[in-house]
Amino acid sequence: MDKILIVDDDLNILRVLQMRLEAEGYATTSISDVQKAIEVTREEEFDLALVDLKLARKDGIELMGILHDIRPEMPVIILTAFGTIESTVNAMQKGAYSYITKPFDHRQLLLQIKNGIERTSLSKEVKRLKNIVGERYEFKNIICKSGKMKEVLEQVAMAAETDSNVCIHGESGTGKELIVKALHLASMRKDGPFLAINCAAIPENLLESELFGFKKGAFTGAMSSKKGLFAQANGGSMLLDEITETPLPMQAKLLRVLQEREFYPLGSESSVKADVRIIAASNKDLAKEVEKGLFRSDLFYRLHVIPIHLPPLRERKEDIPLLVNHFLKRFCAEMKKDIKEFTPSAMHGLLSRDWPGNVRELENTVEYAVAMTTQDTIGEDMILQTPKNREEGIKPLKEAKNDFEKKYLSNILSISEGNISKAANLAGKYRADLYDLLKKHDINSTDFKKQS
Repeated sequence: MDKILIVDDDLNILRVLQMRLEAEGYATTSISDVQKAIEVTREEEFDLALVDLKLARKDGIELMGILHDIRPEMPVIILTAFGTIESTVNAMQKGAYSYITKPFDHRQLLLQIKNGIERTSLSKEVKRLKNIVGERYEFKNIICKSGKMKEVLEQVAMAAETDSNVCIHGESGTGKELIVKALHLASMRKDGPFLAINCAAIPENLLESELFGFKKGAFTGAMSSKKGLFAQANGGSMLLDEITETPLPMQAKLLRVLQEREFYPLGSESSVKADVRIIAASNKDLAKEVEKGLFRSDLFYRLHVIPIHLPPLRERKEDIPLLVNHFLKRFCAEMKKDIKEFTPSAMHGLLSRDWPGNVRELENTVEYAVAMTTQDTIGEDMILQTPKNREEGIKPLKEAKNDFEKKYLSNILSISEGNISKAANLAGKYRADLYDLLKKHDINSTDFKKQS
């Protein structure tokens, strides 16, 4: 039930407002004394306040200022019989949500109250979501104790104090996007937008329009104008994930944006400013891609201002117990299970593996174990791909399916000589879906192209 504070030294008006609002389902607190209204506001939280402009001991706008000092997000509606333009403007300038003159229209007052409370609810929800995002991506919530990861976080903290472009390199599943979001939230751009794009998941002919947008009529099917991701990210940060999968012609256009800080939407003759910090990420070594002629050297130097390398999980195994316990608590809460721990033998099995899929693979393994166990502890039999399975030569079904999928993808890429469109047709998949599978198995289509 929404709570409304009513402050008016006219007792008749207080009673009328109280009856009408309570009949509409609101909880009301009616007060005629200014000091008492201030004390009650300190003690209780209200969703909205109705304050008379002309009070015996204090001006209603002055009281509104005091109430806002106590509850900054609480909307205040000013009630008055003195409906002059000057007092209206003054009330709104001082922070009033709205202004109603007496005798007021009951329906209009209810509408103003409803809109004011909805605005408060929206403001609280936005603040709650920002807190959730901040808690999820703050440095202190990145699970690690290894020296290598602590060095990474130190680099990220230092990079956050600058506005330079950052290039993050690491194997698939090492948590690149988590680090990128932590970097954004720790930077001076934290209040700006954050957008992420997977360059490998968008077909070549659509990538330019996604990044730069287009004007109505720019091409067949452009029925209306669209704002591109660079425009949407203005004032914030943008993650270009799998940057090495960007076609060379597109790389030249990205270079121009980084150099000139502006771009042209498709079909437009007017440039648009691009105040965006670029964070590039890849599971490949950018310098080696430059040597192979697959990545522009000038773009490399523009992006590679602050390089950060994320170590694979096999190089920071001291983080595994912390990560396992973190995932265990999370999945137990999600699945409403009460599982105390992994047995010592199960934990030993987890520590003995190389984790080619890194943290993402470990997370999936813990999720499977929590989902499938019927005990209050998780034993070695619940851990996929254990050393015992390997000794017996029997692979878990999930691993066998992954092996088949990887071999199948390699076969169709060999047949199509690395042509993604042909390979997608052979597999009966969309190009974007095929790119996702290739990324999952860390397969590079260029390795299958016919050498000239």
